[in-house]
Amino acid sequence: MDIRNEDIREMRIEVPEGHKHLRTTLSLQDGSELVLQEATVANLVRAYVTVKTHPQKSSILLKGTALSDKKPGFADWQLIEE
Repeated sequence: MDIRNEDIREMRIEVPEGHKHLRTTLSLQDGSELVLQEATVANLVRAYVTVKTHPQKSSILLKGTALSDKKPGFADWQLIEE
């Protein structure tokens, strides 16, 4: 699926009622919606900035990984750089 700028009707970033973390909702022209959790957007931004500013890296691959040994307060599922 390729989502172009013109495919997006609106983008809302908010902390929904009853939640503690941001959600980003992309409402598309065809009526569908894509909701991204804060951690997903944070990973995307981190990877984007790294590729955009690194003098040699031209790509990054983040893979979903279930962590058993993690810091307190962190989710079990993380996107880890390969």
